[in-house]
Amino acid sequence: GFLDPIGIGELVSAGDARHAWFISDLLRFFQGEDTALLVDSFETLTGVSIADDPESERSPWSSITNHLIAWDTPDYDGYREDKGAVFKLVEEGWTPFFDDADADIDWRYLSWGGVFIDDRPLGDPEVCRGGCIPALDDPATTDAAGGSWYPADRTVFGIVVDGQALAIPLNIAEIHEMFNLTLGDRRLAIPYCTLCGSAQAYFTDQPDGSPTVGADEVPVVRTSGLLSRSNKVMYDLVTSSVFDTFTGAAVSGPLQDEGVVLEQATVVRSTWSEWKIEHPDTQIIAEDGGIGRSYQLDPLGGRDDDGPIFPIGDVDDRLGVQEFVVGVILDDGTPIAFPSEEAAASFNAGNPVELEGVELQESGDGLIAVDAATG
Repeated sequence: GFLDPIGIGELVSAGDARHAWFISDLLRFFQGEDTALLVDSFETLTGVSIADDPESERSPWSSITNHLIAWDTPDYDGYREDKGAVFKLVEEGWTPFFDDADADIDWRYLSWGGVFIDDRPLGDPEVCRGGCIPALDDPATTDAAGGSWYPADRTVFGIVVDGQALAIPLNIAEIHEMFNLTLGDRRLAIPYCTLCGSAQAYFTDQPDGSPTVGADEVPVVRTSGLLSRSNKVMYDLVTSSVFDTFTGAAVSGPLQDEGVVLEQATVVRSTWSEWKIEHPDTQIIAEDGGIGRSYQLDPLGGRDDDGPIFPIGDVDDRLGVQEFVVGVILDDGTPIAFPSEEAAASFNAGNPVELEGVELQESGDGLIAVDAATG
């Protein structure tokens, strides 16, 4: 094995169950001959066997991490430094994240997604060194007629800014998972997480074209290769600041110090046919993305059909784990979720859908959230 059994033994002999988090981190990278040693160490520290967990056969690391998240096991003093020492051996580009002692990141939940950091300059169409999820910057677009290559019943992510509409085909989003582009004279960063099926759109500038409030330059958003409870971790290439992908708040680096929170635009998940009926003047990303690439219609091949493939801990059973929702964050920071299928059924029955002052409306054959008082 690659690990020092004596060192692991000394860690276990300390008898502190919080060290099981570090065991989990080691198991993410050191498997094969080391797996049995690390699993035994976890079970000794916690007094719990993972043998009865079906997930343990597929991935002992996932099983162990799910246990620790579900228990809400605290970490220990120095955990960030210990974890960072291991992760930085894998990818030097993560160094600014782990070296920020003031970062508002729950280091327990941070894991490796199996790819490396996308640190290419804005507009670089080349593949990443070592392999990453490459953002697509300022992609070529066509009108709706030019999008006839994309099947009518396939999903697009639709965005409208200042009356200009854009459709992002799902199959292209599944490859790039991040877009930096201009729409309606505004700069947008658009992340899509294939693992949790979520798409957001964030303004990275202000209406006058200056950088978003608190930033000296317009952020260029990239995929880090890291995950937090199976959600992609995105960061700003300019400042190496990490953003919370769901809220747009900077959680590390200079942009966190300035309190930067990116303003969100609305994203609609719709079929291509319904989107272009509602927005006949829409643009759609070109078939080759403007970079001469070929995209399969189903590049993931049902990878996530059986549930999350990375640890998330306990699952809230009020909805199916992969059920689509319309997510909204209220002005006071309260998050609410509308189950998409249930909301659509209510619309079909002629009933309004409203909660906490937020009303859903139909867009394409998707849904958008608006202020119930003003529409």
